[in-house]
Amino acid sequence: KLRPAAVDAYYRWIRDRVAERTPWDRLVREIVTSRGSSVENGATNFFAVHQDPETMAENTRQAFLSLSINCAKCHNHPLEKWTNDQYYAFANLFARVRAKGWGGDPRNGDGERTLFVDTTGDLLQPRTGRPRPPAPLDAAPLDPADPGDRREALAAWLTDPANPSFTRAIVNRVWANFFGTGLVEPVDDLRASNPAANERLLAALARFTADNGYDLKKLMRLILLSETYARSSTPLEENRADRRWFARAYPKRLPAEVLADAIADVTGVPDRYTEVALNDGATQKTEAYPVGTRALQLHDAAVKSGFLDTFGRNDREITCECERSSQPSLVQVLHLANGSTLNEKLAAKTGRITQILATEPPPSDLVAQAWLRVLS
Repeated sequence: KLRPAAVDAYYRWIRDRVAERTPWDRLVREIVTSRGSSVENGATNFFAVHQDPETMAENTRQAFLSLSINCAKCHNHPLEKWTNDQYYAFANLFARVRAKGWGGDPRNGDGERTLFVDTTGDLLQPRTGRPRPPAPLDAAPLDPADPGDRREALAAWLTDPANPSFTRAIVNRVWANFFGTGLVEPVDDLRASNPAANERLLAALARFTADNGYDLKKLMRLILLSETYARSSTPLEENRADRRWFARAYPKRLPAEVLADAIADVTGVPDRYTEVALNDGATQKTEAYPVGTRALQLHDAAVKSGFLDTFGRNDREITCECERSSQPSLVQVLHLANGSTLNEKLAAKTGRITQILATEPPPSDLVAQAWLRVLS
């Protein structure tokens, strides 16, 4: 886990870029080429959790290309075109990325880490004992003797509109956010052997996004005003079995954080998130977040919450959508039926239920008020 000061810097960096409506390609370039203090430049924390060149490369591909070629780390990929040489050529782009220090007292949750780029150094390929010339996937290799930051060339290749995976990856993620399922599933697994449910649609949305300068708000507006998004979740006989073609809206469970916030809103009792686990096993006992902080505002997954864990929040330890679970379970049913989260909120003296009951409403009014609060 990151130190709280670094987590806060990373969270605020991302939030500020979104608030400024930073184009997606520029945001990604700033992350991939980031350097400096983990507190002063929050973007550097993208490289903090996994610090070897291979994992840096894997995280970058997975996050921004939705492409996993990890099988090629040991041998040529058995199902795709990627080779062991390509894996290590790509990873060598990160061979000179270095970090030093945390500093500060971990018991206080402070400290900073500095990311810098050395002018020499290469990653050896284990099979041959020699480095592969650094190169993006299916691209010309860079000069191994060039002392410059290899990530600059990587960022230019990565965010080039001619790189189809870059645009398709973010379009698919945005689509999945609103529909509960991507045009490609899993959403971070773009490959030739995993085609889109509607290739023409994905290609059209990718062209729209690139033509509009990677302004994701324009992409969201296009999706949200579409007939597809407006469709009813009530099935017809003709589309009752559809789970892939978006002939109807697919009901979906609220994500863990949204569900927690909804329960807090309906009951009128805010959650308290107070403990933050540090990466060295210590625990910060002081209150980390003000009372009333929403689950969606938590900077990372280190805050302890049995409710969020039960409903499948993302641990944020690896760059994979598989970390978040939306699968129902018996434990979730029991938690909602008789769990401490809901029971304590319903019984709270300052909660809405207590306030409504204090007016001694007739049962019909009580039911109506409760129904309306939950509905809206």
